[in-house]
Amino acid sequence: MDVEIWSDVMCPFCYIGKRKFENALNQFPHKDQVNVVWKSFQLNPDMKTEPGKNINQYLADIKGWSLDEAKRMNDRVTAMASEVGLSYDFNKAVVANSWDAHRLIQLAKQHGLGDAAEERLFRAYFTEGRNTSDHATLLELGTEIGLDATDVEQLLNSNQFAEAVSRDIYEAQQVGARGVPFFVLDRRYAVSGAQQPETFLGALNKAWSDWEKTNPVVASEAADGPTCTPGEAC
Repeated sequence: MDVEIWSDVMCPFCYIGKRKFENALNQFPHKDQVNVVWKSFQLNPDMKTEPGKNINQYLADIKGWSLDEAKRMNDRVTAMASEVGLSYDFNKAVVANSWDAHRLIQLAKQHGLGDAAEERLFRAYFTEGRNTSDHATLLELGTEIGLDATDVEQLLNSNQFAEAVSRDIYEAQQVGARGVPFFVLDRRYAVSGAQQPETFLGALNKAWSDWEKTNPVVASEAADGPTCTPGEAC
């Protein structure tokens, strides 16, 4: 059963939501039969990468808040992150456009490393204060999770996977995602936001119940033993 997750690497609630969903998935008895598919979403496609600009100042500017108001908001989000074992440091966060990071994620998905890419980019942005728009940084992060350096360099020196990113963003509109994180289970049920694990678990159980009706589980491996076959004696 597919679970699609629309997310942006600069979204603090997306990283928190990832942890809460993982908590629920670890409790789900059929977790080995859940295929998590990460989807691209840009909260601010026109964002200009500004390594020298403090993220609190950026938030104050776009929201029309004072610097103190922006800092208090980020402090609250930092506290929320700590509740699920994440360490945010907004004082180090770099204002960075996420387009190339999303293209890197699309490459990673082709190699079964989509989740690893999301996790590494989240940590780089929110904990380590890395510039996730910088090509040298993306090359380092990509090879760190197991991608071939030549493949990453080719990606960064071209427009590769731009169409895939744009398609994900378009699909977000079709499934009703107006913000992220946005979780779609088996294209039947949606969960919006960094909900509590029990909410995710309830959605997983409900979606699985419906999925199982049309997708009976067939054993992929079986030990040989005495059997009866059609048209033959036992």
